[in-house]
Amino acid sequence: MKRVAVAILCFGWWIFPAQCAPVFEIGNHPQESARLDALFQQHRVTGPDTTLWDPWLPMSLLWHDTTNSPALSSLRQTYRDRLLNRRIDAEGYVSSQQHEGLAHAEGWPFPLWTQAGGVGWHFTAKGVPYEVPAAVQTAGSIGQWTLAGATTSKFDPNEGWTLQLPERQATLLSPPFRFDAAATPWLRLKWSVANLGPDAVAWLEWQKDGEPSFPADRRMLIPLPRGNEIEDTHIPHYRHPDSAGTWVRLRLTLDRVQPGSTVTLQRLFSAVDSRHNINNAAYLQACDDYLRWTGDLDFLRRNLQRMRLALAWAIREFRLDEKELVYTSWPGHDGRSGHEVGPDGRRTLRPGVGVGNNYWDLLPFGGEDALATIYYFDALRRMAALERQIQRNPSWNLPSGPLSFEPSELLELSESLRKTGNDRFWNETTGRFAGWRDSQAVAYDYGFTFVNNEAIYFGYASEDHARSIREWIDGRRTVERDTSTGSDIYHWRFGPRATTRRNVETYFWGWSDPASIPWGGQVQDGGAVLGFSFHDLMARLAVNGPDDAWRRLRDVLAWFGEVQEAGGYRQYYKAPGRGTLQGGGTAGGLGLDHEFFESVLVPQVVLYGFAGFRPRLDGCLVAPRLPKDWPSVTIRDVRLHDVSFDLTVDRTRIRLAVRGSPSLPLRLFTPGGEDSKVEIRDGLMEITAPR
Repeated sequence: MKRVAVAILCFGWWIFPAQCAPVFEIGNHPQESARLDALFQQHRVTGPDTTLWDPWLPMSLLWHDTTNSPALSSLRQTYRDRLLNRRIDAEGYVSSQQHEGLAHAEGWPFPLWTQAGGVGWHFTAKGVPYEVPAAVQTAGSIGQWTLAGATTSKFDPNEGWTLQLPERQATLLSPPFRFDAAATPWLRLKWSVANLGPDAVAWLEWQKDGEPSFPADRRMLIPLPRGNEIEDTHIPHYRHPDSAGTWVRLRLTLDRVQPGSTVTLQRLFSAVDSRHNINNAAYLQACDDYLRWTGDLDFLRRNLQRMRLALAWAIREFRLDEKELVYTSWPGHDGRSGHEVGPDGRRTLRPGVGVGNNYWDLLPFGGEDALATIYYFDALRRMAALERQIQRNPSWNLPSGPLSFEPSELLELSESLRKTGNDRFWNETTGRFAGWRDSQAVAYDYGFTFVNNEAIYFGYASEDHARSIREWIDGRRTVERDTSTGSDIYHWRFGPRATTRRNVETYFWGWSDPASIPWGGQVQDGGAVLGFSFHDLMARLAVNGPDDAWRRLRDVLAWFGEVQEAGGYRQYYKAPGRGTLQGGGTAGGLGLDHEFFESVLVPQVVLYGFAGFRPRLDGCLVAPRLPKDWPSVTIRDVRLHDVSFDLTVDRTRIRLAVRGSPSLPLRLFTPGGEDSKVEIRDGLMEITAPR
């Protein structure tokens, strides 16, 4: 995956200082314990305020007590503010909230309109970390526009083009151009207005090739910015019945304006639909993790209807109840590749086709999307559990209304997604899940280890499918035509390759020459991401048992020990033949540091896996699965709601050394004990560990 070259400082994240006391202590394994701690401390960063990392960072950070560390005490408040203020549009789509790009502002920053053969004018390029053609960002470019009822007030390369409107109506007619509207199905206008008056309206029109003028019935009204703030306005012209074809001109009209008002234009361009179909699920996962760890009922009261809206939108938008899987029909997202490779090997690029949908932003996940279906399967179950808790606790006094869900209906829908997906996405020939099926029913299976491991981790894969998946990834079963088989699947040591079959033909069109990069030279083509070793470990634990998962974790920690001795990732991978690192603006095959914040997931296998800890709004569940050579494991400074404790699990006992008394009753659950009467209280608690 060639991820966005991000200016990290603009995200406002910080690295936590190292802690003196160890967090993880595995009995009889001091070296591995120390390396686990070091791995955890190295990657404990708040990360960016973007939706992509929502499923991974809250669950990895919010459990550790930071109340006695002034530098960290605002961690929960940081995530609370982020989730409460995450942008959700009027329809219910959760924004990607990435940095400024040249695509849909609420989606991924690319593909760029310049890559898609679109059209655009940038009256300021300030804040755009991409090269903007000089011809569309100079003061001279404004002279190519035809104005009526408007005059130029000023042109400032940092602020944009400001127009004064002396009359009741103003029109701005663009210079002539030619582009295929299908490749860039949105128009994006970044602008501000001042003193337009209460009756003002605005619309955009487009003229097609061969037409003498603008048809009177082909226009789309656009909302005006509020106040004097610069806003992004998105116009989904693909929804208009007369959108398709070759466009040659645009016209922006402002009517019923107050004479003397002003408009400032920063950018106007046709935009690729770069929205991501996993955003709503990822957001719901983060909100649920925050709630379970903090017990913040005020957050729930403020955000519950937004969460419900996000789920209701996804159910409708992706036709979950009809298709029983995620079906993405957005322009460019139908799952087809942006490359067409002929029998002679000649490559034809198809602009606008093969747009990415998730973390793997170069791969055209879409159409019938397995990875997105797995995420929504989990989100549905989480929301069902939350709605059930709300029903059981009327004293919480939370809002109901038309957006509320019946828990049993959400569970029924989630099971439908599981049943249909285990049939629809399963490849009988390879014995694993494909990544997606496109609009022409073509399945894409490049040995996506992340799709298959996450299917096991989330409980989506059937038992038979889970066993087949692990036999393949573990190297006990060879898949014909795979590039990587057997022990080579773990060639990078810290985790499995992201894919096991070479892919030189299935990408978005802007990734134009994948064959020029060797196998393993990109994370989405035989490379690997450290963070997703967590799902691999959890899948091993679920299918193969704790001893197998521990053997793999020891291998990961041995690798990390060598990395530490070499002076860190960048020093270690300077040695020839070890692989190439991606991150910090460079492309490569291994995702470990810089923007790979998800690396913090790996040590979570001790808490969520071997200790089997699960936070709940009414307490916690502990279902340990210790390897044979672990006499015990201790995890220190766990913060659940408003109490802290050290958790120790051994062969016979679960022990909590609790500091403080919860403001609301919290109970300690073990598997099969939904009627638990064991209350979490101040002091030392011990119960018998489940067998």
